[in-house]
Amino acid sequence: MKSDLDAIFSALADPTRRAILTMLLEDDMAVTDVAEPFDISLAAISKHLSILTRAGLISQEKRGRVKWCRLEPEAMREASVWMQGFGQFDPVDLDHFERFLERELGG
Repeated sequence: MKSDLDAIFSALADPTRRAILTMLLEDDMAVTDVAEPFDISLAAISKHLSILTRAGLISQEKRGRVKWCRLEPEAMREASVWMQGFGQFDPVDLDHFERFLERELGG
């Protein structure tokens, strides 16, 4: 089973999921509103949201007939604290980190 940090970094490795997190910085959003700017199916967005939820980066709740997403910053804080444990680094460039992971993992 993956550790929490494995799930967090795996979730952050995808640019669509990072974009979703950025959108949720503003406020809670309905799933349909999250999906709107992306040129992918609602089912694909739902899969991305499930990954973010399992990683603890967002929570989802049903309000009436609408499913809402909320950013859960504590999981991101855990990842940030882990990275800071390596010393005084410049802010992490997640796009560069994603390319590094793709090279290392052969993805």
